[in-house]
Amino acid sequence: MKRETSAGAVIFRKDEGRKYLLLHYESGHWDYVKGNVEREEEIEDTIKREAQEEAGISDLKFISGFNEKINYFYAKKDKELISKSVIFLLAETKQKEIRLSQEHVGYIWADFQNAVKQLTYPSSKDILKKAEKFLDKQQKTLKSFIRD
Repeated sequence: MKRETSAGAVIFRKDEGRKYLLLHYESGHWDYVKGNVEREEEIEDTIKREAQEEAGISDLKFISGFNEKINYFYAKKDKELISKSVIFLLAETKQKEIRLSQEHVGYIWADFQNAVKQLTYPSSKDILKKAEKFLDKQQKTLKSFIRD
């Protein structure tokens, strides 16, 4: 069985609260920036390349400590079964305007509640919930540190 590895990012910006970037793929689903890891490419490099290609984002700042992975199988058009792993990191951008690639038909910046509703796949919803929890915990720790 053939194996593929992809990398993606839960990309957010702070604008009157936290907003998450969701892309509307041509096939109809809503998901994150992601793509196949190319030969000898690091995960962060893949994500930077994909963010630039898919959304025109060039100012990603990765948030250390968040690393989630999902695994699934899919069949290609020729019915070959593929085992796929996707690694997700968390990244912040200050960029608001998005330039979509041809593989997407739309995008939204959504707060957590609306983003969870908009995402198509349960695994993507789970990744977002983990990202939100991670960022909330990080924010509380920072506030506590500043007060002490």
